[in-house]
Amino acid sequence: MSFMTKLESSMERILVPIATKLNAQRHIVAIRDAFILTFPITMAGALMVLINNVLLHPDGFVAKLIHLGDLIPNLADYQAIFAPVLNGSLNILAIFIAFLIARNLARALGADDLLTGLTSVSVFFIMYPSAVDGNLTTQYMGPQGLFVAIIVGLLVGEFLSRLSKSPKLEIKMPEQVPPAVSRTFKILLPIMIVTVGFSVLNFILSKVTNGGGIHTMIYNALQAPLTKLGDNIFSVVIMVLVSNLLWIMGIHGPNTIAAVRETMFAEPNAANLAFAQANGTAWGAPYPTTWVLTDAFANYGGSGMTLGLLIAIFIFSKAKDQRDIAKLSIGPGLFNINESVIFGLPIVLNPIYIIPFLIVPIVNVLIGYGAIMLKIIPPIAYGAVWTTPGPLIPFIGTGGVWMGLVVGFVCLAVSVLIYAPFVIASNKAAAKSQEEGLNADTETM
Repeated sequence: MSFMTKLESSMERILVPIATKLNAQRHIVAIRDAFILTFPITMAGALMVLINNVLLHPDGFVAKLIHLGDLIPNLADYQAIFAPVLNGSLNILAIFIAFLIARNLARALGADDLLTGLTSVSVFFIMYPSAVDGNLTTQYMGPQGLFVAIIVGLLVGEFLSRLSKSPKLEIKMPEQVPPAVSRTFKILLPIMIVTVGFSVLNFILSKVTNGGGIHTMIYNALQAPLTKLGDNIFSVVIMVLVSNLLWIMGIHGPNTIAAVRETMFAEPNAANLAFAQANGTAWGAPYPTTWVLTDAFANYGGSGMTLGLLIAIFIFSKAKDQRDIAKLSIGPGLFNINESVIFGLPIVLNPIYIIPFLIVPIVNVLIGYGAIMLKIIPPIAYGAVWTTPGPLIPFIGTGGVWMGLVVGFVCLAVSVLIYAPFVIASNKAAAKSQEEGLNADTETM
């Protein structure tokens, strides 16, 4: 029996039963379906990011390749055409998720799904931090506010659904009252209890966090441990792990750790670039280990090396929904934009894809680090725009060393091999869940 066959067998024996059970758990289903429903919107936002950063940015990969800036004066000004799409998609994703998770839970519990979803949005903004001038900031309406949105959606979905079933809290209207009015009065008291309760909770949290509320509390709890990390390969690996763990919970990992990351690695990055400019080569650059290792070897397709996942889906997956998402995501994925994969497949709280999403980037960082330490390639000294197609980043970053390109493709191949058994296991888990669902429907007939 080959290694791959043994691995697939082990995955099927261990992961498939766990994934099947988790896929039937109502909270997991509510979160998963919420992200799937937002896929068309997140896809639209991802495409606009692609156009603005690859075509219409003066330093964009395609723009520089074909000298588009020379052909079209003031090229960056045209970004204003597509930028508003981002405001109506990814930048307000947390609001969509708060509504959909609560709505999905209410449906599962047989409660009023629309009013539960609307109440969840209300609670999300009750818990939302105010700016110094009293206005709302947009910081936590997008991916950075997703973790709180998930918590709010789950809690409101559970509490309001259960409270609305209590006869003691129900306001019954006469039969001649229009159904829409009767519907709202039926759960008026539960909605008031939930909103007032969360308002009291928000007041307490605001006092504890000096006005920051739950968003600040979570952000500080996650960021504080990162400030203690040092500048070495272990710090890079740990920060990659933390960043991708945040993505799994629906939080924009790179943005969350950005302040710490820039503080830790700005000086080594600048020193490597200065050395390369002074000596005309990256060989001998003083810092072999900086955060640029992640972009150079571990972020092809975006966080989690999801370009490898997309290729693995094309090769090994027979599931039509996965292949359709992969077809739509491969374009942005080539330029390291993967919101459509993270929220559409989804990666978020997916019991099977969590494992390779964490493992693959760490393995590839270590491969790149090993290639540098063995002097196969020099340290990554030259900067490359983050939307540069993956394997080209180590080629550009080493100053045109061809082995950089080779190591890049090795990392991509390794990611495909690691993702492959998980793609196969995901297909089998989905088939098993569908089969059990059909059996359950047959038994109830």
